[in-house]
Amino acid sequence: SWEDYQSSALLMAIVLKGMDAVETGWLTDAMARSGDRVILDHIPGIKVGKHSTGGVGDKVSIVLAPLAASCGVVVPKMSGRGLGHTGGTLDKLESIPGFRIALSLDEYPKILGEVGCCLISQTENIAPADKKLYALRDVTATIESLPLIAASVMSKKLAEGSTALVLDVKCGDGAFLQARDEGKALAETMVAIGRGMGKKVAALITDMDQPLGRNSGNALEVAESIETLKGGGPKALESLSIELAAWMVQLAGLSASLDAARSRVREALHSGA
Repeated sequence: SWEDYQSSALLMAIVLKGMDAVETGWLTDAMARSGDRVILDHIPGIKVGKHSTGGVGDKVSIVLAPLAASCGVVVPKMSGRGLGHTGGTLDKLESIPGFRIALSLDEYPKILGEVGCCLISQTENIAPADKKLYALRDVTATIESLPLIAASVMSKKLAEGSTALVLDVKCGDGAFLQARDEGKALAETMVAIGRGMGKKVAALITDMDQPLGRNSGNALEVAESIETLKGGGPKALESLSIELAAWMVQLAGLSASLDAARSRVREALHSGA
């Protein structure tokens, strides 16, 4: 119900003054409760979400969702648009002619149950307060705030139906967070929020000192993702996708160890599964 200028003032105050862990948790919970929350209890198993803080050439979600699903993980994924200088997963998917990202909350669990993964846009009724703040951050120079990034990510993940979460926190010249200590602080904040709300959470800090893969640009990145799923993608993209998928398999309780999970994921990729 707030006017945009009031919300923008709040965002700037948060950027200038910061928020402690308790305040960040309050904001996260308020945004998650501002709309519908997806219940996926009727789908067996642990539902494992994934989020990346983004970077140049980061098309991992398009590879990762089907890769993890082929190993038995249920992957609910509500994705965002680009913030700053990189395209988001939704922007990339919309470069596929006819690809529909705006699925209803009736279609979303149905496809998850049938296919094992589903990548959709944040609906009007999923964390609508976050959706408003997310858009305002992009035009008010308030993107680079650790509490705002953490609250935005975790509010969507709490609302999308995930019971566990793997976070890909990127650091380097091509990321929003360039310093490793900033990435570590963000990772620790998001892990603490998730675990405080009863979720299994793991965070990996990954390199964004150079573009990920060979291509940057929405349609080009989709093509490269498909090549990676066929086993012919860039090694950096493939290895990161395998590592993140292995953590998802492990959090889902489908593997006795992380090494066994990595082997299972590699087999799924190289067999074409």
